[in-house]
Amino acid sequence: MHIERCQKIRLICVVVLFVLYSVVFSGCGSNGNNQETSPTSGTITVYTAIESELVTQFLEAFNTRYPDITVNIVRDSTGIITARLIAESNNPQADIVWGTAASSMMVLESMSMLEPYAPQGLERILPMFRDEQEIPAWVGITAWETAFIVNTIELERLELSIDDIRCYEDLLRPELAGHIVMPHPASSGTGFLTVTAILQLFDRYTDAGWAFFDRLHENISQYTHSGSAPATMAATGETVIGISFGYAGILQVQRGAPVEIIWPTLGSGWDMEANALIAKDSIHPAAKTFLDWAISDEAMSLYNESFPIIATGGGDNIAGYAGNPVDQLIENDFVWIAENRAEILDHWAERY
Repeated sequence: MHIERCQKIRLICVVVLFVLYSVVFSGCGSNGNNQETSPTSGTITVYTAIESELVTQFLEAFNTRYPDITVNIVRDSTGIITARLIAESNNPQADIVWGTAASSMMVLESMSMLEPYAPQGLERILPMFRDEQEIPAWVGITAWETAFIVNTIELERLELSIDDIRCYEDLLRPELAGHIVMPHPASSGTGFLTVTAILQLFDRYTDAGWAFFDRLHENISQYTHSGSAPATMAATGETVIGISFGYAGILQVQRGAPVEIIWPTLGSGWDMEANALIAKDSIHPAAKTFLDWAISDEAMSLYNESFPIIATGGGDNIAGYAGNPVDQLIENDFVWIAENRAEILDHWAERY
């Protein structure tokens, strides 16, 4: 009797295990789970520093091509996106970083936070616009640069003309005290690239660049969260000069604001907007689909409507840029920038 009872118990256990096995594996074959592993469906989270109105425009094109991929966007300025990614390094929430400064990508790469990936069409990307590894950790898409956005009406009230604002040193004029707005380098990629440009142009191995900022600080009325805010403030007359970037100024000109865009004579600081795959235990195939699309001819054509410099090298000039926009860019040491990012920002915080 005891033996028969044990046999019955074993039989019941086998049946129960079989049922559980069937349920689990039938669930794995269901449509719902396929969506989680499909390259053309599912949900991904994308962190980006691309301007909000452009994100909307670009995503419309992506969603038209891939309607079953839901893209959750987290958008903020470059410095905030970078800081958030670093804070989440032990538990990454993003699947992709899209259109964020290459100098930040280098920092993330040094922390082993990026998963190398070669998106389809990589061979079209210029060498200067990608990580140098065979399978790159990041791939660039566009470049953006420092520009002064000057309200000509407000400038005349200071008895200055547009010809008086041509170079970085012109921003130190005493008449401009309290009339300049600049993005904060800790939160804004535009602010940071402007700071690193001046440090390099004024000899980064001396204190000449910091001496310039000491004097410029006396003329600054506000450090803004974003790189586009100074252009908007110049357009509305809240400030005379906004240190911003080219596209932000061109947008205000197109809207009829009384501003002119000045490209500093020594050259503009610049950075690349770049994409990368976040290293995680589980990488959604749809994330790679997004990265493939993000360097496609369709995407590059959309980028080029706002940025004259694109990673494939086939960009067209845009009204508002003086001559070839590439000639305006300074010779940038991205490795030095990435290696010294934390030190530069700490020094800025101590000083200003």
